[in-house]
Amino acid sequence: MVVFICKVDDVCAQTNNFIVTDFGAIPNGKTDSKEGFLEAWKRACEIDGGIVSVPFGSFFISSADFKGPCNGQTLFRVDGTLIASDDSTLGNQDYWITFYKVDLLKLSGNGAFDGNGASSWSHCEGHKKCRNMPPSTLKINYVKNARIQGIKLINSKMFHVHIHESDNVVVKQVNILAPEDSPNTDGIHIGNSNGVRIMDSYIATGDDCVSMGEGSTNVNITGTWCGPGHGISIGSLGKYKEEKDVFGITVRNCTFNGTDNGLRIKTWAPSSSSTRVSDVTFSDIIINEVKNPIIIDQYYCPHGSCNSNGESTVEIKGVKFFDIKGSSTTETAVNIKCSKTKPCQDIEFSGLDLTLTNGQPTIASCSNTKENELGEQSGSVARQLDDPEVPAIIEHMN
Repeated sequence: MVVFICKVDDVCAQTNNFIVTDFGAIPNGKTDSKEGFLEAWKRACEIDGGIVSVPFGSFFISSADFKGPCNGQTLFRVDGTLIASDDSTLGNQDYWITFYKVDLLKLSGNGAFDGNGASSWSHCEGHKKCRNMPPSTLKINYVKNARIQGIKLINSKMFHVHIHESDNVVVKQVNILAPEDSPNTDGIHIGNSNGVRIMDSYIATGDDCVSMGEGSTNVNITGTWCGPGHGISIGSLGKYKEEKDVFGITVRNCTFNGTDNGLRIKTWAPSSSSTRVSDVTFSDIIINEVKNPIIIDQYYCPHGSCNSNGESTVEIKGVKFFDIKGSSTTETAVNIKCSKTKPCQDIEFSGLDLTLTNGQPTIASCSNTKENELGEQSGSVARQLDDPEVPAIIEHMN
């Protein structure tokens, strides 16, 4: 018989499961466990199929950079709660937790990332720019082939999840929660990333449920609940020079409940770049008491600091709205405000059934779309939206 004797601080060479408490992490919610987490990550990253395990309990972490490349697939299993500092800027970092240059990452579990954001929100006035930009909770940075599943993110200082310069990232069955009045707490922000899929998730925050910035391509959002919040947005675009195009966006089978906006595309006027937004489809959407169910706004200027005579040079082409049904809290349920310099092209509506909460018809308003380029419509929308100066009544369409 052969007996293996292992020291706890060395961890047996035969294991691929590295539990953070074996490396000094303390689940008391007070002691900084950063080093224990980083050491467990280092060990897991060194082998193919390595696992970082976070057991039940509350772990305070000042910040952590989980860096690759790793020697194969790496799993990060969270069953406890990670708690951030109440420092509103974390030393001016733009993130609290980051996974950087990792290929084949799986982040899963029934645990939570608590961003401890209330201290940061008080430094912002409403949804205006914060005096010091707070950090996001979780930054997926230069990552390929990742899956984020089952976890909860709550009370982020800013974005809950920021997917940046990454490819093939799946977000599934994730819960994201923050108060309705918490500023800039987007659920998931995507930028310069390709092949992001968000599925079967619940997002209730003080800002966009999902926002897609420049360079967001081939993004698919399905089966996701949004509300409260500002809806699902493309943009804002055109604020900075040399921004990348956005294309291949699909939002399908999603529900919006009590949000400020539903489906939105927004660009700055005047613009600093000539980005293009194209090949966008919104379909099979349930709208429940939403203030602005459908909006394209090419005069976006949230703080009144823009030139009122400026025009957007961002091109919007090939946007489809299919089977959008439910209730609006305002009369104008569809508001298409396109640029005079770059009129929208190929905007298509079909199967819209949007009424006021009392069942009365709603209004559709459309300006600066190229003549005869609204695509095939249905019902009264087809008859009236082809005149960009005439508001249209959206009737029940079954």
